[in-house]
Amino acid sequence: MAEKVTNVTSITEFLLMGLPDDQVLQTLYVTFFFLIYLAALMGNLLTVTLTSTDQHLQSPMYFFLKNLALNDICYISVIVPKSIVNSLTKSHSISFLGCASQIFLFIFFAGTEYALLIVMSYDHYVAICQPLYYEAIMNRGTCWQMVTAAWSSGCVYGSIHVAGTFSVRFCGPYIVHHFYCDVPSLLTLACPGEHTLEYAFVIASCTLASVCLLFLTAFYICIFSAALRTPAAQGRFKTFSTCVPHLTVVTLFLFSGNVTYLGTGYKSASSLNVFMSVLYTMVPPSLNPLIYSLRNKAVNAALGKILLLKCYQKHKYPAVLKPPGRHTK
Repeated sequence: MAEKVTNVTSITEFLLMGLPDDQVLQTLYVTFFFLIYLAALMGNLLTVTLTSTDQHLQSPMYFFLKNLALNDICYISVIVPKSIVNSLTKSHSISFLGCASQIFLFIFFAGTEYALLIVMSYDHYVAICQPLYYEAIMNRGTCWQMVTAAWSSGCVYGSIHVAGTFSVRFCGPYIVHHFYCDVPSLLTLACPGEHTLEYAFVIASCTLASVCLLFLTAFYICIFSAALRTPAAQGRFKTFSTCVPHLTVVTLFLFSGNVTYLGTGYKSASSLNVFMSVLYTMVPPSLNPLIYSLRNKAVNAALGKILLLKCYQKHKYPAVLKPPGRHTK
């Protein structure tokens, strides 16, 4: 027993062994991860820039969108860069503190992501179902309170899970069959009978998330009912084209997250685990700019103004000015 305690207290690092050993497959995974990360980074940075600089993008919807984009940048940056670096350097290790930090930050931003998506669905509900009271309900103070509550809930969510996960004793070997530190993979390394508390946290969290999805679905049922009562076909199309992709992303995010955290196949690396984790960690931050920004007419107009301004400045102030020639008689 004393030997087991000594082994537990001497943990300094874990080995991340989620990606296949085949060099060709690893290269494909790294290329795919890099392209997804680059697309998510560029799309969300563009969203933050436009919603921060354009005066026409200062309504509550764009305020929530800016917070979602900021969260997406942090969310995908917790996982992907470390995985890419580990693959390129042939190093699979992550320190004990680094693993704990990765779990906290990842769950923190994942919880904030889900909370912000629910806030945005409520904003859509008020805008479509109660338009006369929209400015009174979604005032500046309320928006700040909702965003603060979203970020705070994510922080509490991450703190609870990192505390529950690392309160257990780990029995080696300390090999995580995943490309990042996550709760289910680490719990497979726990000594027998040590992971009951964190499993209870995971089940409670998934149950709470499912209940929140029911409220979110109720919002969208009200939105779709109001849209069907709209006489203009163009108005109905606009409502459905805006809300259906939003609901799809939320459902995909929640479904893949529940499968990831309630699944049991984490004692060995598999392509299914990688696929579900990609759906959960990379797809939402990559799709959100496409769904909420690039399909939005106001955002496209703001982007067009910036591009036109740069083009105008380029023609008005050329990079190289030729000196005036001498006048000849």
